[in-house]
Amino acid sequence: MFNSVLNCNFSDEVIVQPKRLKKLPYVLSKEEILSILNHISSLKHRTILLTIYSSGLRISEVLNLSVADIDSVNMLIRVRGGKGGKDRFTILGRDNLLILRRYWSVYKPEGFLFPGKCPGKPLAARNIQQVFKDAKEKAGIVKPVSVHSLRHSFATHLLENDTDLRTIQVLLGHANIDTTCIYLHLSTKRLCSVKSPLDADNYA
Repeated sequence: MFNSVLNCNFSDEVIVQPKRLKKLPYVLSKEEILSILNHISSLKHRTILLTIYSSGLRISEVLNLSVADIDSVNMLIRVRGGKGGKDRFTILGRDNLLILRRYWSVYKPEGFLFPGKCPGKPLAARNIQQVFKDAKEKAGIVKPVSVHSLRHSFATHLLENDTDLRTIQVLLGHANIDTTCIYLHLSTKRLCSVKSPLDADNYA
């Protein structure tokens, strides 16, 4: 831009780029997540949001799941064409499988697990985002959270249950472990368990 407008041959080394602010995302507790889900009457919407949290999926990933992607034998979910076009597996929780089976018995989906109104198309993401927003407000939760916060909560809760970072990285589909390391900052359980060096000796 500088070179084009000012007609000057500035290099990238000369132009100082401002640092981008890195804000930590908000995380919901298990109790808050259950409270949100309890304020959703639709079995379909509740199943989608529970699957996002239980398996750490992005909203686009869960909406593009097919019935064949649910592997109840190995308790895995196949994610096809995730971020960066990469396929991966993530975990299928026991309670998640139960609600998925209940959902399937009611809706009998074929092809897309969560089809939209248009044939051959998945449910629109904006519908789920609005459902989450309404349920969050009904639950009285004031944190600035969104559907994606369920994915952050999944990773943080795994870390607090002593799952190693490398495994969490694979489940989330992160290309770089540095991206996964952000959850070290979000795990209040881990932070609260650290003792101050002052407490190592009796100074009182």
